[in-house]
Amino acid sequence: MSEVFFDTLWTSLPLPALVIDGDNMITQVNTAMETFLNLSARSMLAAPVWDKLHVNAPLDDAVTRIRRDDAPLFVNNVDVGSGERPPVQCNIQFSTLVDRPGFILILMKPRELSDKMGQALQSKSAAKSAIGMAEMLAHEIKNPLAGITGAAQLLSMGLEPQDQELTDLIVAETRRIVKLLEQVEQFGNLRPPARKAVNLHDILDRARKSAAVGFAAHMKIAEDFDPSLPPTFADTDQLVQVFLNLLKNASEANPAGGTITMRSFYEQSVRVQRPDGQRVAVPLNVEIIDDGPGLPDHLASDIFEPFVSGRENGTGLGLALVSKIVSENDGWIAVSSVPGRTVFRISLPVASKED
Repeated sequence: MSEVFFDTLWTSLPLPALVIDGDNMITQVNTAMETFLNLSARSMLAAPVWDKLHVNAPLDDAVTRIRRDDAPLFVNNVDVGSGERPPVQCNIQFSTLVDRPGFILILMKPRELSDKMGQALQSKSAAKSAIGMAEMLAHEIKNPLAGITGAAQLLSMGLEPQDQELTDLIVAETRRIVKLLEQVEQFGNLRPPARKAVNLHDILDRARKSAAVGFAAHMKIAEDFDPSLPPTFADTDQLVQVFLNLLKNASEANPAGGTITMRSFYEQSVRVQRPDGQRVAVPLNVEIIDDGPGLPDHLASDIFEPFVSGRENGTGLGLALVSKIVSENDGWIAVSSVPGRTVFRISLPVASKED
């Protein structure tokens, strides 16, 4: 009875899903996946998964790490197809199966119409109009907020201590709104990256030193670097911003203290597809690893989306900005998280001799 029930559940699952074994061969396919790929289950079973599932992201090594660490992986905003139909942008979740060592469930969530509309706004003309208006509004709103803050501070000078709590609240909340608006302005910055050949370890060292004397002073920061890494081709200041943001998130996830590990390594096989369709090797990898409680399950798959945050009063723009910067530098970002171990991995290209 139980087996029949789960067979029925698997068949009726509305999201495309399949299961692969330890050799990355397809062992199960649900009906939604057949429809999504326009392929029959018979043609997919016992076939190598990447022969049937075409994804414009480097996933071979990621799947190996999923098995090794027994940790789920969420990959957002990738094009998925089969060769039988045009690719569709999806968010993908990879999870190990508790009772079947080595087997992995691959669950896909095609982007909804509203998401596709948002994606369309990434075209240069539409983005300049929509995001430019957001920047203008943010700038205009900050001016009256500065006046409100000043007025509240003046009022507090003549109030009793018990009444000053109200003016202090006004000041604190207006400052929080200003901070959010500044992030909106920053997120809307369409300035192309000023890319050049840079040493990743110099950038990581700058970020580490800044974090260690500030927000991450309560954390131990460990390094596991491959000193032989060649230069990458990226915007130095933007990458510093990326790593500072990831270090800040890791430190805030562990307010009582813990360890953040910064790891660098080289993987020859990793490639991503640029918007112009060209596939670019991104073999330079950096991981920011923390031993905090992990990402909430309901947020993990959308963590790089704007306004998605797991923290009280969080704006949800930090990781969206990180994803935007990495993408504009021809890189790729992914996250895997279980309680006690969260890994943000960034893959970047190698600078050419001409760079």
